[in-house]
Amino acid sequence: MENLTYDRAKVSRLPEESLAQIGGAINKRHPATDLFPGLIVGYLSKLPQPLLISIASVMVLLVGILHHMAGPELSSTVFYLIPIALVTWFTKRSIGLFICMFSALTWLVADLTSGATYSSPDIPYWNGVARLCSFFILTFILSALKSTLKQEKEYSRIDFLTGIRNRRDFIELVNMEINRARRYEHPFTIACIDLDNFKTVNDRFGHTTGDMLLRLVAQTIQENIRATDTVARLGGDEFAILMPETGRNVAEVILQKVQKINLDIVRKHRCPITLSIGVVTFMSPPSTVDETLRISDQLMYTAKNNGKNSIQYQVFGTTEWPAATEA
Repeated sequence: MENLTYDRAKVSRLPEESLAQIGGAINKRHPATDLFPGLIVGYLSKLPQPLLISIASVMVLLVGILHHMAGPELSSTVFYLIPIALVTWFTKRSIGLFICMFSALTWLVADLTSGATYSSPDIPYWNGVARLCSFFILTFILSALKSTLKQEKEYSRIDFLTGIRNRRDFIELVNMEINRARRYEHPFTIACIDLDNFKTVNDRFGHTTGDMLLRLVAQTIQENIRATDTVARLGGDEFAILMPETGRNVAEVILQKVQKINLDIVRKHRCPITLSIGVVTFMSPPSTVDETLRISDQLMYTAKNNGKNSIQYQVFGTTEWPAATEA
């Protein structure tokens, strides 16, 4: 058997995710997201950046005015930190640094105009520089934390072996597509793909070769579907493709292309592998992701039981929409 090759630049090796994290269907929102702080964060994340900057600037000015009126005896540090943290987290670091400088300057002006007395006229300016440095440190920490959380969130959605989406992310995407299909009455299609005789490859050539084959198949599928489609590894040698707003006719063209190209590649490497595919177009989707995947999975096993290396199609639900909706 010839060595399998794949594009390492496109398939990254990421930390393995525990089965506990990816198990089960995610059919409902997590209760924590319904809490008041979660709603506030969700609302702020949707605001335009110019509006957020304006809000933060007004907050800094109001704090400066109150600081001027109250004098230096009452600490106002936390009130300056709130707009800095707000802008840094929901926009970007450069804007956060700008709000830092604006806050430090406002604080300095409030100190100078509040009538406070110091043992040296340089002290207010020294304090202003120290506050500015503190604000900068906070901004860099928040920016780094935000970047790390974003990266970890992305890693949690990636299959560690193939670099494509994992079961957990696929379930979330299917759940959103079910809700969208029910709201707008648009069809969507799910294809479940199983590699026939994959165990033979592992037994004859070893698991390393089997892993390289999985990466090669995943990359080939990814390169031959549309930008709006999503391919994921559900586990083992089973893959799935989600095709939003796609009827049977379009799905049939895409899946036949995917099957043919994969077969050409594995035959080139002399692999005894074929693809059994179950393709279900949902016109009126079930209410749960579990049921949706069960229907698709059953059709895939029908393809395997009918001699393997075949594609089985099914339309689930009401009559399909006009062909114009598939374009």
